[in-house]
Amino acid sequence: MADKTKPQPKSNAPMLIIGLVLIVGAVAGWYLLTKPKAPTAANNSNTAAANSNAANPKTATIPANAPPGANPPNQAGSPNALVTVEEFADFQCGSCASVHPVMNEIKAYYGSKIRFVFRNFPLPMHDKAYDAAVAAEAAGNQGKFWDMQNLLFSNQKAWASSPTYKTMFKEYAQKIGLDVTKWENDMIATMTKSRVDADIERGKGVNINATPTLYINGVPFQFAEMQAAPLKAAIDAELKKVGEGAAPNPAANSAPANANAAK
Repeated sequence: MADKTKPQPKSNAPMLIIGLVLIVGAVAGWYLLTKPKAPTAANNSNTAAANSNAANPKTATIPANAPPGANPPNQAGSPNALVTVEEFADFQCGSCASVHPVMNEIKAYYGSKIRFVFRNFPLPMHDKAYDAAVAAEAAGNQGKFWDMQNLLFSNQKAWASSPTYKTMFKEYAQKIGLDVTKWENDMIATMTKSRVDADIERGKGVNINATPTLYINGVPFQFAEMQAAPLKAAIDAELKKVGEGAAPNPAANSAPANANAAK
């Protein structure tokens, strides 16, 4: 006897499901390939390093209405010189430490031919930089800013990685012959911190976003060229422009880098 049961029509559901899966997969693949990449820890680290190691090549000249910074500033050379070299630096910035000997050479070479100004600009990502800046300012209250600055940059790797860095700062204060009790009191004084804050405000007003940043008569000098020879060439050119002549005076050559601690 013949089977009269009618054959059931084949369902298209599997094919529809497969097709749907393929479409969803294609859309997901397109999205993954084209969506903006989220910043990774490595990327953030690189950005931070770039900010601390190189001046923004598009940094503009210092505007006339920029905040004045700490007044009087930490300066060497002659306050009446027609060429001013102004550095914004962070004591915990590795690049600042690396160019520090160059800056010392420039100060010693030109002496009173230029006015060299150091501005504190501790970057937020450096947890000890602000305290280091205050330590230097507190030393400056006893006429020893440049001595403390030298020790902080020369020993940066040691204190920057130490949980007892404040003890190390105190040792530096003793080493350069400070009245340590006064220095410790000045470290917590509002007046001392206000000098650091004033420099920071000037830096922000100038749109500093990296350290070290250097200006020669208000014109930015690129980090990539912060070596003695290019710097001297730029300063010589500026001296000629203002009619001072390029050659430093003989007395300047023998002047120690930290001879001018006037503030």
